[in-house]
Formats: sequence, structure tokens, C-alpha cells
Amino acid sequence: MKAAVHTKYGPPDVVRIEEVEQPAPKDNELLVKVHATTVNRTDAHYRAAKPVPMRLLSGLTKPRATVLGNEFAGEVEAVGSGVTSFKVGDRVFGYLEGPFGGHAEYLVVPETGLVATMPANLTYEEAAPGTEGSHYALSHLRRAGIRSGQAVLVYGATGAIGSAAVQLLKVLGATVTAVCGTASVDLVKALGADRVIDYTTGDFGNEDQHYDVVFDAVGKISFGQSRRLLKPRGIFMTTGGPMYQALLPIITPLFGGKKVVFAFPKLDQATVRYFRDLMESGEFKPVIDSSYPLDQIVEAYRYVETEQKIGNVVINVTPASKG
Repeated sequence: MKAAVHTKYGPPDVVRIEEVEQPAPKDNELLVKVHATTVNRTDAHYRAAKPVPMRLLSGLTKPRATVLGNEFAGEVEAVGSGVTSFKVGDRVFGYLEGPFGGHAEYLVVPETGLVATMPANLTYEEAAPGTEGSHYALSHLRRAGIRSGQAVLVYGATGAIGSAAVQLLKVLGATVTAVCGTASVDLVKALGADRVIDYTTGDFGNEDQHYDVVFDAVGKISFGQSRRLLKPRGIFMTTGGPMYQALLPIITPLFGGKKVVFAFPKLDQATVRYFRDLMESGEFKPVIDSSYPLDQIVEAYRYVETEQKIGNVVINVTPASKG
């Protein structure tokens, strides 16, 4: 089978298309013919082993997982002994951070893993980006304890995480203010934002409105920039940012007021099914920036690393994957 392979760390050019052995399902595993996958920030970090602490997860001197791709959508081609929840022909989607394998024509996933049947009304391309950005967003929102009626500001509302956060916040009943660039204002409004701030024409930090939570979905702002926007017991959360902020979740709660809270993203099969139900109902729709065929995955990586993508970048592994 064809797969996008990298055997050393480096820029996008270390990835190449090769013929590799097709996996076979063991007991309680599914063999999935992959129709669509994605290239995202997680893939890029693992491929480059940056920041350097990534090597504790990816391998100290060389990649443990030579075929990346943590999101997938496809068709169950075969099942191992003991599988009862899925059958050959099922259309499925899911998440594979750790073992990876989505950047290939076939992959195997445990029956009890991060996999669920696809919504009947979605194509493979629409379902593939349904777990990565959304699970990071949902983990942060759950950690913050978002309740109906709370006011939340999402900085970076057009990335995979931010665009998912806006939609998931509306599901939770929050009032959402989103920060994005001029070209994306209409898109973010369509996602459900109650109010949009264009960062190219105004400074979000100078406004008078106050929030229960400020969520930096792109790791670009600091607690210091956001502190004055928080209510007396407000929460600041980020997906990245300066290293010193790693200490703030320990220090800021000691003062009993505004604080920094970090989330430790996790995903289980029940949450994959939750995303499926939201996508089926139309309450959550992953934003797709662009699509590339598998043999142009290096170009897809290059584009993702410009940090200009809107939502998700999809890789079509099987041509004409109409779903």
C-alpha cells in the first residue's frame, strides 16, 4: 500500500510516498481503508520533533511512528476475531495520536479505540477532521467548567481548535466573542459567534467587556494581555505561548482571583461518538480550508506551517472519495 513515510526528523521534505506493507487486523481490531485524513499541528510537531520535548513522545533520536496522520475517515475492510461493534462495510472515522497511521491507504484500529461510525449525511472528507481540533477545544472547555450563560472570548477563532471551540461553546449555551482577521469575520459569525473582533482594526485587549473565560486557541497571547478582560474569578486558558506560563496554573490559584488553568487533552470513544452526533445534527461542522491528494502531502505540510490555514487541511487518500 502507499503511505507518507518519514524516517528522520526535519522539514516537510523528509516525508515521501513509499510502498509499505499493508497491516492486518489482529483479534479485536478493524482494518480500515482510509479515504481521507488530515495534516494538522500535531502531525507537524511530531514530524519535526519541535519543540524539543516532543522527542519524549515521538522518539529521542528518530521517529517511533514513521507514518503519521492522527485523523481518519474510511471504510471497514476487514475485522479481526472477536469484533462485534463494527462490520465490514461500515463507514468510520476516528483519532490515532500515538500509533498514528492515517497518512496511508490502510490502517488498523482497536474496536474499543477512538473510532465510531460516521454520520450518514457526511462525506469522508467532511468527517475526517472531526476529532483533532475538536477534542483539544472540548478538553479546554470542560476543564474550565463552561456553563450556560457564561461569557467566553476565543482568540484565534479560525484554526482547527478555535473554529471548533466557537461551535462547541454555543452547544454549551455560552455567549461567544471571537477574535479573527478581516477575511474571516463572516465565517466566524456563521459558526455562531455572538460578537466578532477584527484584530487587524482593533485591539481586543482594550475593550470594556469582561469574560468568565479567555481561551487562546492558537498560543499567541499571554495571561498578562488578557488579565484585565477577566471577571474577578475569571479563567485564562491557552494551547501554547511563552514557557513561563507553565508555572502560572500553580501560582495564580494561590491568590483566589483571576487564574490560569491548563487542560490535559484526552479523548475516549464516547467523545468520538459525541462529535459524530453533533456533526450529524449540524451543531458542529469542521471547517475545511483546502484538500490535497496524498502524493502532495509535502505541500500540505508546508501550507499548514505557514499558520495561515482556516480550520483544517484534508488529505484525500483514495481519489473520488464521495462517501
